[in-house]
Formats: sequence, C-alpha cells, structure tokens
Amino acid sequence: MLIQVLNGVVYGGLLYLLAVGLVLIFGLREIVNFAHGALFMLGSYIGFSIAASYDFWLGLLGSLVAMTAIGICLDAAVLRPLRKHDHMVTVLVTFGILLVLEAFATAVWGKSYRSMTPPAIFSGTVDIAGQPFPVYRLFVIAVSLCVAAALTAWLRFSRIGLYVRASSVDPTTTAILGVDTDRLSLIVVGLGTGLAGLSGVVAAPLMALSPTMGNFILIESFIVVVVGGLGSFSGALVAALLIGQIHNFGAIYLPWASTMLPFLLMVGVLIWRPSGLAGKRT
Repeated sequence: MLIQVLNGVVYGGLLYLLAVGLVLIFGLREIVNFAHGALFMLGSYIGFSIAASYDFWLGLLGSLVAMTAIGICLDAAVLRPLRKHDHMVTVLVTFGILLVLEAFATAVWGKSYRSMTPPAIFSGTVDIAGQPFPVYRLFVIAVSLCVAAALTAWLRFSRIGLYVRASSVDPTTTAILGVDTDRLSLIVVGLGTGLAGLSGVVAAPLMALSPTMGNFILIESFIVVVVGGLGSFSGALVAALLIGQIHNFGAIYLPWASTMLPFLLMVGVLIWRPSGLAGKRT
C-alpha cells in the first residue's frame, strides 16, 4: 500500500511541476495557455539531446535555461500583443503554437519513441516497507517539494513576489504605483515556461518521449488548476497530489474508469465549490 501511495505522489509531483507554470501564467496574465503541454514536450527533447551528448544534469539545466528564454520571447512576441483581445483569440493562438511545436519536434526528432536514462546516482532501488522502490522516483518527489517550497518563499518574502501577487489582484493599480508590469510579465511567463521545461526533463526517464507526449498530461494539469482554484499555488499542490493518488489507485482497482476519475473529481468540485479547493466562495 505504501509503495502505491508513493507512486501516486510521484505522478502528483510531476503534475504539480507542470501545472504550477500554468498557475503562474494564469494568475498574472489570465491566459489559458494551451501550448504549455507542447512546451513540456519541447523541454523534454532539449534535455534529452543535451543529455545524450553530455549528461543528465547539463540537460536539466540546459532545458530550464532554454525554455525560460523561449517563455520570455513568447510573452513579448505573442501574449503581450494579445492581452487586449478576447480570451478566445488567445486560446486559438496558443493552440496553434501547440501544433507548430509538435510539427517542429516531429521534423527534428522524428515520430519514433525515445527514452532517457536517469543519472547513475539515481539508477538503483531502495527497500521501503520490504519492497523495492526506484531511487529516481524519490528524486522526483524531492524536486517537486523543493520547487513548491522555493516558489512559496519567492512569492511571500521577495519584492518581486510581492509585485507578482499585487499585479495578479489588480494590475492597473500596481502599474500606477510604479511597478513595471510588462517586465514582471516577462519574468513570470519565463519562469512558468522554464518550469514546463524542468518538468519535461524530470519526467523524461519515466515516460516515452514523443511529439504528442504533452497532450494527455496537459489535460490533467488543467484539471489540477481548476480543482485547486485558478491562480492558487497551494491549491495546485493539493489537487496534484490528490489526482496523483486517484490516477494510481484508479489504474489498479478501477482500470475501466481510471481515465474518467479525474474528470469526475473536477465536476464534483465545480458543483460543490466552483472556485476550487483553495478558492474563495463568491
């Protein structure tokens, strides 16, 4: 039982790493970024290519830096010009970016599945409750917790974090008070996209790499954002861990309904508490 719970925490941790980027971008820009799954996929391939020539750690760092730069360019060239348009326009544009990135990955890396090996230090197993458990999965849990702690500290105790929280509540007043909201948006979108790249490399040793690898996990990441509460970081963490357990135990005990369970959870939460688990009732 403990091993199954840990497997659920691993999947929930991966969901959180991807979903928290969506939460960051939505909280400041109020944009539903359908390209986020494709950015996750691109980060995986970038990390894979660098790791194949050098090592896993350089691939992890290279993907984080490259995807952060791509996120900054995405905000400056696409999201900022679209901020005065209807939200549906942004949804269509980001969906178009998703298709472009998938076509790009297919052209560069092909359609065949690829796999990435974890670093040698995390290649073994440890005994937990008398059963073997991969060390790399413990590493995934540790990365997720470290990211959650670092983001919480950054948002609560840094000046930029204060500006991000203020701008997410009232961007107009924040700008009047002298905060450069455009520069702030570059930082937030860059960080959110960088986290998508980080999650892609961390997930790569656990799943097959393909141009469409981000589609399924993106859907569940959107469920995390909705269930946790739009713009809520603590809610995203709780929702990700909850959906991780539902995904894992559903696959064992209700395999015929496992893909439906996260959607049923989302429907139930929206009926009971439309603002999400960590949202405020209106």
